[in-house]
Amino acid sequence: MRTILVTDYLEHTAEVFPTKTAFADEKSCLSFGELRDEARRLAMGLVKRNFFKKPIAVFMEKEPRCVAAFLGVAYSGNFYTPIDTKMPLERIKKIMEILSPVAVLTDQAHTETAMAFAGESEILVYQNMQATDIHKEVLDKITAQLTDSDVLYVLFTSGSTGVPKGVVVPHRGVIAFTEWVSNEFSVDEKAVIGNQTPFYFSMSVLDIFQTLRNGCTAYIIPHGLFSFPIKLLEHLAQKEINMLYWVPSALCIVANLKALGHVNVPSLKKILFAGEVMPSKQLNMWKNAFPECLFANLFGPTEVTDICTFFKVDRQIDDDESLPIGKPCTNSGVFVLDENDRFVQDGAIGELCVYGATLAYGYYNNSEKTEMVFTQNPLNQNYPEIIYRTGDLVRYNDKGELLYVGRKDFQVKHMGHRIELGEIETASASLPGVERCCCIYDEQQGKIVLFYTGEIEESVMIQQLRSLLPTYMIPNRKIHLSEMPLNLNGKIDRVKLRGRLLK
Repeated sequence: MRTILVTDYLEHTAEVFPTKTAFADEKSCLSFGELRDEARRLAMGLVKRNFFKKPIAVFMEKEPRCVAAFLGVAYSGNFYTPIDTKMPLERIKKIMEILSPVAVLTDQAHTETAMAFAGESEILVYQNMQATDIHKEVLDKITAQLTDSDVLYVLFTSGSTGVPKGVVVPHRGVIAFTEWVSNEFSVDEKAVIGNQTPFYFSMSVLDIFQTLRNGCTAYIIPHGLFSFPIKLLEHLAQKEINMLYWVPSALCIVANLKALGHVNVPSLKKILFAGEVMPSKQLNMWKNAFPECLFANLFGPTEVTDICTFFKVDRQIDDDESLPIGKPCTNSGVFVLDENDRFVQDGAIGELCVYGATLAYGYYNNSEKTEMVFTQNPLNQNYPEIIYRTGDLVRYNDKGELLYVGRKDFQVKHMGHRIELGEIETASASLPGVERCCCIYDEQQGKIVLFYTGEIEESVMIQQLRSLLPTYMIPNRKIHLSEMPLNLNGKIDRVKLRGRLLK
């Protein structure tokens, strides 16, 4: 199968598996044939409005028809931006200001809300667009004008200044990533994926496009089940889900609430995770519960479509050991630079830089931020070669595997020492009685602050940390939380934790 556009995936699977369930949640489902038809009708409605290579905001619930909306935009030769219906209005307005979409595609239930931020963008209602007749020859003409370098979507991430950044990703980036995942993890039509991540989060790219490429079935797991781990595992068993790609926080919730071992999920075969550091202790809980499963740590930012390195957990990892982020994916090149743009090796710490087919184009309508991190490769002066400076600090271990150390902006100078907060988090997370933890540096007070959940006594924690860390790295403040705050992506909400320090 020759794939130029992501819609080529759907064209193929709709022919091979027309009646098979593609995407489903608790309320609805779409077969591959239905998905193609609904996407095509949407596309026809957009083509009739003469939209071409324009941004379209998709403001819908996380449901199967939201995927149809994405694909309808792609069929029409435009590109989409998912906007979560639960997102604060002020953030939506900031995104709209940057994106200036020609239209907001929504459904009947959210039309009124869309009117509050749409501005001059036309509001298009999904249900109304389904009345449009499909003319395949018209869509074929649109497709003929497109290449794999055309933009597929713009996903917005948080910005350090509070202004969201729209990451621009072309078809070829998604295709290169999708092909790698499919080949590396042997994904085929038998895969049943349990989707956890929101559609506006880059991790959902794996779930969506593996389904489209391979004819899998993807179940959108109800968000509320993550508060009831036993019911969550029962849901996985009932749907016979065999593949997960979750953020570590979701996996940790299940492990920390002692749900593992209470429910048998015989179907489960592959457990992938990304988005934040996976504590080795909780990983081992999952490995003990599912000894036959493949576990893999995937690493990468939205700016490289989703992932640039990976580590299949093929050996014992101690509870206090940092989990490697491994080696580069196919179609991704990585190297490490020091602060003087010199090549780093032999275990020294430096910044991870990425290049290759999965690289995004930059930030939408933000050339200043783009030029700061999407730069010419300083090691190559012979021809143009753009790299992405991730801001992630890494080093190689003695096995030649990359280890994540922390963020450049998580690096602090404390008591005359340069400290990576990620190292303190790894040590703290390994302690018995610690469920989740997060380290914040209070610049005003010059103190390292450790937020944590779990039953460990503070005095015991200090004593045990002293055996793992030098004195200057012991947190000055320890703040016990009943629950670790999470952002909409399911990651630990560092912004909220930092806000607590200002009160």
